[in-house]
Amino acid sequence: MTLALIIGLSLGFVSILFSRLLKQLDETIFYGLMLAVIGALYVGYTWTDITSLIINCIQCFFFGALAYFGIRKSMYFMAVGFVLHGAFDFVYSLFPLPDLRPPNYDVFCVSVDWVIGVYLFIIAHRQERLTAK
Repeated sequence: MTLALIIGLSLGFVSILFSRLLKQLDETIFYGLMLAVIGALYVGYTWTDITSLIINCIQCFFFGALAYFGIRKSMYFMAVGFVLHGAFDFVYSLFPLPDLRPPNYDVFCVSVDWVIGVYLFIIAHRQERLTAK
């Protein structure tokens, strides 16, 4: 479990470093795509159980919509999306369903999601302050 946490935190910080170093990269689109993809991963893990598949298709569309609104309207939508997806990772294990995810996936995913979510809140707040001036 500790290894999953360390890898998740590292991946979150590496993605931020990557997006900051590549100046031509549009961070809004980059993180929007990432949010949409992490929602879709669950569909891939759970397609063998119909109840799990239905739940995960719904969450996939929900996080895809937050990604879309994050790209089109405000990065706050994406920040909220990453934080909520991290919460979903923990709540998902409470469902009376077979856990078809890799071991410690919830810890890994929460750590990545929340690192990126906090970063996006900071970026969105900074952008909002700059446009208010």
